[in-house]
Amino acid sequence: MNYTHIIWDWNGTLLDDVDWCISRINTMLKKRGLSALDAGTYRRIFGFPIIDYYRRAGFDFDKEPFEKLAVEYIELYHSEESNALLFQGAEEMLAAFQRQGIRQVILSASETGNLLSQMKPFGISAYFDEILGVSNILGGGKIEVGLEYIRRARPERAVFIGDTVHDKEVADALGADCVLIASGHQCREILTACGTPVVECLEDIKKFIG
Repeated sequence: MNYTHIIWDWNGTLLDDVDWCISRINTMLKKRGLSALDAGTYRRIFGFPIIDYYRRAGFDFDKEPFEKLAVEYIELYHSEESNALLFQGAEEMLAAFQRQGIRQVILSASETGNLLSQMKPFGISAYFDEILGVSNILGGGKIEVGLEYIRRARPERAVFIGDTVHDKEVADALGADCVLIASGHQCREILTACGTPVVECLEDIKKFIG
């Protein structure tokens, strides 16, 4: 379909930070004597709102409030240089869509300052009309930020590209089509249950955008 706008998720969609996120959460779990997560378990239990994912991971909010844990995680994520890279072909794809005249936006559940910090090393901001994060680090979701963008930009034909069930929920709320990528933070089995197209990797997105 010929889309006028692409709304991109960031973490797990354009940025391959799954292994980094697993290492950060496992640091927190081990510190508390809790079992570490392997990649398969992580991708089955991850989701939004993040508070529910933390509960599934084994954290006890009677002992420590979620807000304290969220701060610790963000500090760990940014405490040293991340080994996360863009997925293969990401910048080339962004450039190609820009040449086609498609407007591109990032819509992330990351806090805006953290989002910009994660993006800065890759020098790709010029491909996007807007870079939209949220106002806090609690990972509650991004529907309201997305709706504000839709009211302002009024895209004619938009597609949301992400890697989680929440991205499908956001796309539905925005009235956009959705394609999910199975190489991010949630496994293919969970994504397929959403009833929207699921591709194996970022480069497969080209099949849906023209």
